[in-house]
Amino acid sequence: MRNEVEIILDNIINSDCHDPFQVLGFHVISTKPPESIIRTFQPHAKALQLIVDGEAIDMYKMRDEGLFEISVPRVEPFDYWLEATFDNDTTHKFKDPYSFLPQLNANDRYLFNHGTHYKIYDQLGAHPIVIDGVSGVMFRVWAPNARRVSIIGDFNIWDGRVHQMRVLDQSGIWELFIPGLSHGEIYKYEIKTRDMAILEKSDPYQLFGEIRPKSASVVWDLDDYHWRDGEWLEKSQQSSPYDGPMSIYEVHLGSWQRDPGDPNRFLTYRELAEYLVPYVKKMGFTHIEMMPVMEHPLDESWGYQTTGYYSTTSRFGTPQEFMHLVDTCHRNDIGIILDWVPAHFPIDGHSLNHFDGTPLYEHEDIRRRFQPEWGTNTFNYSRKEVTNFLLASALFWLEKFHIDGLRVDAVASMLYLDYGRKEGEWLPNQHGEKEDLEAIEFIRHLNSVIKQEFPRTLMVAEESTSFYGVTRPLDNGGLGFDFKWNMGWMNDILQYFSRDPLFRKYHHNNLTFSLLYAFTENFILPLSHDEVVHGKKSLLQKMPGDTWQQFANLRLLFFFLWTHPGKKLLFMGNEFGQISEWYSQTSLDWHLLEGDDHHRKLQDFVKNINHFYRETKALWEVDFHNDGFSWMDFNDVDNSIIVFARYSKDRTDHVVCVLNFTPNVIHDYKIGVPEKVNYLEALSTDRKEFGGSGVYNPEEKFVFDEPRGHAPYHVMASIPPLSGMILKPIK
Repeated sequence: MRNEVEIILDNIINSDCHDPFQVLGFHVISTKPPESIIRTFQPHAKALQLIVDGEAIDMYKMRDEGLFEISVPRVEPFDYWLEATFDNDTTHKFKDPYSFLPQLNANDRYLFNHGTHYKIYDQLGAHPIVIDGVSGVMFRVWAPNARRVSIIGDFNIWDGRVHQMRVLDQSGIWELFIPGLSHGEIYKYEIKTRDMAILEKSDPYQLFGEIRPKSASVVWDLDDYHWRDGEWLEKSQQSSPYDGPMSIYEVHLGSWQRDPGDPNRFLTYRELAEYLVPYVKKMGFTHIEMMPVMEHPLDESWGYQTTGYYSTTSRFGTPQEFMHLVDTCHRNDIGIILDWVPAHFPIDGHSLNHFDGTPLYEHEDIRRRFQPEWGTNTFNYSRKEVTNFLLASALFWLEKFHIDGLRVDAVASMLYLDYGRKEGEWLPNQHGEKEDLEAIEFIRHLNSVIKQEFPRTLMVAEESTSFYGVTRPLDNGGLGFDFKWNMGWMNDILQYFSRDPLFRKYHHNNLTFSLLYAFTENFILPLSHDEVVHGKKSLLQKMPGDTWQQFANLRLLFFFLWTHPGKKLLFMGNEFGQISEWYSQTSLDWHLLEGDDHHRKLQDFVKNINHFYRETKALWEVDFHNDGFSWMDFNDVDNSIIVFARYSKDRTDHVVCVLNFTPNVIHDYKIGVPEKVNYLEALSTDRKEFGGSGVYNPEEKFVFDEPRGHAPYHVMASIPPLSGMILKPIK
């Protein structure tokens, strides 16, 4: 009858052991007389020697499959090496991975299993470390339902028999330290499932990965970058995002610009630091929002189907090169917001899908698991280790990469169990309702932890429903986000602008409706990538009329964006009037700036209004309360003209914004104003340098002590066609 040791040795040979340390490595046999045994499993070796104090001792090959052992007259662990000889007579000297004690302590395991280990990325994954003077890489992965987990790579000929890991108690975490490995090693986890299937998985906690279509993880050290953004970090900690200017340039790094000499080559992170950052600074934007830079297998997903939640995509370079890009932005007073996707993940075989052969990161019930909207899996927010994975991912980007904010994608799909699902395809919560209570709790936990650890982080929700309190504080029953994208404004205003000006008066409500709810949340007004793809046309091509009218309409749209309450976001290419729809596989059409003046003049206008906006505190100091806004006149439906005022916090500064949505020029038009002072035209979209017709009000406008609309006073001015105009008081 076989004893327990023989059974375990058989399991190791069959790659079916959950704890090879039970028999491999150093084990005491008896104390009197002193005797210990050292075992190792080296299936590719024909002979093995134990090296002690420079002396080589042959080990006994106890199994033809590659099990070697040797008896030594010692009971205390000691320093030894192993040297393997292979069939081609080459040799390899190495430290025994099975001679090291477990390193992950019980408290780390406890916190992770309870969902509150907020720096678990320092423990799980692959990390170069030194143990007792021995350099190597510590590997850890969570796979609680696996029969066996191994580390595979070039270092063991991708053979899952060689480096079988041990599971640490009931934590579901597998661990193995492999001496001699270092930064740059390529690896995967080989997992044997309960039904004996063999899976090869990339590391969920990888810090770097191979360039697609390859999918192996790469051992990487992030701690050698020297940051130079201390001044920015200190300044950002002392300022509030709510009462400051925020003009965001949304960018897809793979298609903002490509190598002119090789249109198929992406610019690297370093090249983007050289070209993108100066451009954004010149254009006057305060922030860059980057569509997900986390690793993803499919270019056409734009990064929204993420496989590497801790890994910058290798398409553009190394993590340190991405750090350089962020650092360069900060040293040029530009903040960085990253799109982050905790709602769903792709079903690619190498990634999180059925990671250990069971639904682990995803729900078991397909009515909770599969998201038909994108053909992806939703995360199981009821599992603590899964929410810990996501919480730590968010904190990771803030700590390691100095990111200033996260735009959380697809929040609506997290909040509602029926999102994108038909009747019968979704599972109600315990109350029989459609809200995803676990996801809501996760979101609240996320925002609570981030505000505790990184108080000035901008947390932005891409959320398209009327869910209550998205940007309300947690202690007031809200979700705790700082900002929410105003998708309703974007849809209404683009529908309005797509109409012939002749008929706009019948849709006047599209202009004014947003002001009924503008102060219910802290809104960012987006003109985003979602509106210029998949047959929706570019912003310019949405505009009606001839070429001149299209550009005039687009300038007017941007004017409304920059003067309407709320922070601003503009997708790349729109600032110069990209004609074609955005396509992620090619560069923006920068050549347009070398031809038709309309594009260059539109770009000049965006630059000018950005700088004007940043210099005019009335346009940003009170964005989220009606104290910063008042209608002067919204009833001139026949002329499709609206007039409103924006105010600074102390009301010492204000501007009057006049918008004409028809191509008609109106002279001596009565414009309502809030104060009994004279006014001067400060900015107009119709100026010739911006491509306009040049209808201009150069002289001081005298105030009349007579009401107009909702205003107590008025001035008389000429109203240019399809234009926005700002009047500033002369005091």
